[in-house]
Amino acid sequence: MNPQRVAVIVAVAALLSLAGCGSDGVDDLAPVPLAEDAAGATVYEERCASCHGTDLRGTDKGPSQLSIVYEPGHHGDDAYVSAIRNGAQQHHWGFGDMPAIEGITDGQIQRVITYIRDEQRRRGFEQ
Repeated sequence: MNPQRVAVIVAVAALLSLAGCGSDGVDDLAPVPLAEDAAGATVYEERCASCHGTDLRGTDKGPSQLSIVYEPGHHGDDAYVSAIRNGAQQHHWGFGDMPAIEGITDGQIQRVITYIRDEQRRRGFEQ
Protein backbone atom coordinates (compact mmCIF):
# COMPACT_ATOMS: atom_id res chain seq x y z
CA MET A 1 0.00 0.00 0.00
CA ASN A 2 1.17 3.53 -0.77
CA PRO A 3 2.90 5.13 2.29
CA GLN A 4 0.94 8.38 1.86
CA ARG A 5 -2.32 6.46 1.84
CA VAL A 6 -1.32 4.60 5.01
CA ALA A 7 -0.55 7.94 6.71
CA VAL A 8 -3.95 9.32 5.73
CA ILE A 9 -5.75 6.21 7.01
CA VAL A 10 -3.85 6.35 10.32
CA ALA A 11 -4.62 10.08 10.70
CA VAL A 12 -8.33 9.56 9.99
CA ALA A 13 -8.48 6.64 12.42
CA ALA A 14 -6.80 8.75 15.12
CA LEU A 15 -9.23 11.61 14.57
CA LEU A 16 -12.21 9.28 14.70
CA SER A 17 -11.03 7.73 17.94
CA LEU A 18 -10.52 11.17 19.47
CA ALA A 19 -13.93 12.39 18.29
CA GLY A 20 -15.65 10.38 21.02
CA CYS A 21 -13.44 11.72 23.82
CA GLY A 22 -15.25 14.24 25.96
CA SER A 23 -18.28 14.27 23.71
CA ASP A 24 -21.28 16.15 25.04
CA GLY A 25 -23.69 14.16 22.94
CA VAL A 26 -23.44 16.52 19.97
CA ASP A 27 -22.69 14.78 16.71
CA ASP A 28 -19.07 15.82 16.21
CA LEU A 29 -19.09 14.40 12.69
CA ALA A 30 -22.05 16.46 11.44
CA PRO A 31 -21.47 18.18 8.11
CA VAL A 32 -19.83 21.58 8.40
CA PRO A 33 -22.07 24.32 6.97
CA LEU A 34 -20.86 26.53 4.13
CA ALA A 35 -18.36 29.05 5.47
CA GLU A 36 -19.94 32.40 6.26
CA ASP A 37 -17.47 34.26 4.06
CA ALA A 38 -18.23 32.00 1.08
CA ALA A 39 -21.97 32.41 1.62
CA GLY A 40 -21.53 36.15 2.06
CA ALA A 41 -19.43 36.39 -1.10
CA THR A 42 -22.21 34.65 -3.02
CA VAL A 43 -24.89 37.00 -1.68
CA TYR A 44 -22.66 40.01 -2.36
CA GLU A 45 -22.03 38.86 -5.93
CA GLU A 46 -25.75 38.29 -6.56
CA ARG A 47 -27.20 41.33 -4.77
CA CYS A 48 -24.49 44.03 -4.40
CA ALA A 49 -21.70 43.67 -6.96
CA SER A 50 -23.60 45.24 -9.87
CA CYS A 51 -23.38 48.61 -8.07
CA HIS A 52 -20.50 48.17 -5.62
CA GLY A 53 -18.20 46.14 -7.89
CA THR A 54 -17.13 42.53 -7.88
CA ASP A 55 -13.90 43.70 -6.25
CA LEU A 56 -15.81 45.91 -3.73
CA ARG A 57 -14.20 48.99 -5.34
CA GLY A 58 -17.44 50.42 -6.70
CA THR A 59 -18.80 51.12 -10.18
CA ASP A 60 -20.41 54.10 -11.87
CA LYS A 61 -23.58 53.09 -9.94
CA GLY A 62 -22.27 52.86 -6.38
CA PRO A 63 -19.28 53.52 -4.12
CA SER A 64 -16.39 51.33 -3.07
CA GLN A 65 -16.97 49.37 0.12
CA LEU A 66 -13.24 49.69 0.77
CA SER A 67 -13.53 53.46 1.13
CA ILE A 68 -12.48 54.75 4.54
CA VAL A 69 -15.99 56.19 5.01
CA TYR A 70 -17.26 52.61 5.41
CA GLU A 71 -14.95 51.74 8.29
CA PRO A 72 -16.99 50.42 11.24
CA GLY A 73 -16.53 53.53 13.37
CA HIS A 74 -18.19 55.71 10.73
CA HIS A 75 -20.70 53.32 9.14
CA GLY A 76 -21.36 50.50 11.58
CA ASP A 77 -23.11 47.25 10.78
CA ASP A 78 -26.46 48.80 11.74
CA ALA A 79 -25.98 51.39 8.98
CA TYR A 80 -25.45 48.55 6.49
CA VAL A 81 -28.58 46.75 7.73
CA SER A 82 -30.62 49.94 7.42
CA ALA A 83 -29.29 50.77 3.94
CA ILE A 84 -29.94 47.26 2.65
CA ARG A 85 -33.41 47.02 4.23
CA ASN A 86 -34.64 50.60 3.72
CA GLY A 87 -32.35 52.15 1.16
CA ALA A 88 -30.13 55.15 1.91
CA GLN A 89 -30.13 58.77 0.89
CA GLN A 90 -27.07 59.96 -0.96
CA HIS A 91 -24.75 61.70 1.48
CA HIS A 92 -21.09 60.91 0.71
CA TRP A 93 -21.20 60.36 -3.03
CA GLY A 94 -22.85 61.51 -6.23
CA PHE A 95 -24.36 58.15 -7.20
CA GLY A 96 -27.89 58.99 -6.11
CA ASP A 97 -29.96 57.32 -3.42
CA MET A 98 -29.46 53.62 -2.76
CA PRO A 99 -32.69 51.68 -3.20
CA ALA A 100 -33.78 49.08 -0.65
CA ILE A 101 -32.78 45.56 -1.64
CA GLU A 102 -36.03 43.66 -2.07
CA GLY A 103 -36.43 40.02 -1.04
CA ILE A 104 -33.20 39.71 0.96
CA THR A 105 -33.34 37.78 4.22
CA ASP A 106 -31.88 38.79 7.57
CA GLY A 107 -29.43 35.89 7.29
CA GLN A 108 -28.29 37.04 3.85
CA ILE A 109 -27.82 40.57 5.16
CA GLN A 110 -25.64 39.34 8.01
CA ARG A 111 -23.61 37.14 5.67
CA VAL A 112 -22.93 39.98 3.23
CA ILE A 113 -21.93 42.33 6.05
CA THR A 114 -19.59 39.68 7.44
CA TYR A 115 -18.08 39.25 3.97
CA ILE A 116 -17.61 43.01 3.49
CA ARG A 117 -16.06 43.44 6.95
CA ASP A 118 -13.73 40.48 6.38
CA GLU A 119 -12.62 41.95 3.06
CA GLN A 120 -12.13 45.39 4.63
CA ARG A 121 -9.86 43.83 7.28
CA ARG A 122 -8.02 41.73 4.74
CA ARG A 123 -7.51 44.45 2.10
CA GLY A 124 -7.54 47.58 4.21
CA PHE A 125 -9.30 50.84 3.49
CA GLU A 126 -8.69 53.26 0.65
CA GLN A 127 -9.09 57.02 0.69
